[in-house]
Amino acid sequence: MEFESGERARARADLLTAIVLIILGLVIFYLSWTMPRLEERHVHPATIPGLLPMILGLALSFCGLLLGLRSWSLEAEGGWQALGRALVGRPARRVGAVVALALFHTLVLVGWLPFWAASMLFIFAFIVLFEVYMTDQPVDLKRSAPWAIAIAIVAGWGISFIFEDIFLVRLP
Repeated sequence: MEFESGERARARADLLTAIVLIILGLVIFYLSWTMPRLEERHVHPATIPGLLPMILGLALSFCGLLLGLRSWSLEAEGGWQALGRALVGRPARRVGAVVALALFHTLVLVGWLPFWAASMLFIFAFIVLFEVYMTDQPVDLKRSAPWAIAIAIVAGWGISFIFEDIFLVRLP
């Protein structure tokens, strides 16, 4: 069976994903297994705190194993090269930008700024980045910035209001 370049790349990406899922599932299983069993409190073994994560870790590893077996069995000559080309393409850069923005928001802004301000900065940066710089049809910054500011203020305030005042969730 002959595959196109994208299908060969996906077959190899599935193999890498399978390895990550298997390792992650086994780590989750191990960490769940080493959780306190609460035997001194005579807790029934079926209700130990790590039981559900342990089962989910095994299920994740099993699904990773199935994905790995499927992708290993596919003939995908040139798949690694095609995957390498896909990982440096424009869509991959866009995904990397989203991940970088999300990590910056989570690890730097939240906790350093009030949640509403961190959300506003994240939303503003996201809109400007993807509307002005990382698009095929860029919009002028002078046109994009006012809308980005307005959306960031409304959304940042709205997110904080909904979670804190309606759902009664204390935000960082």
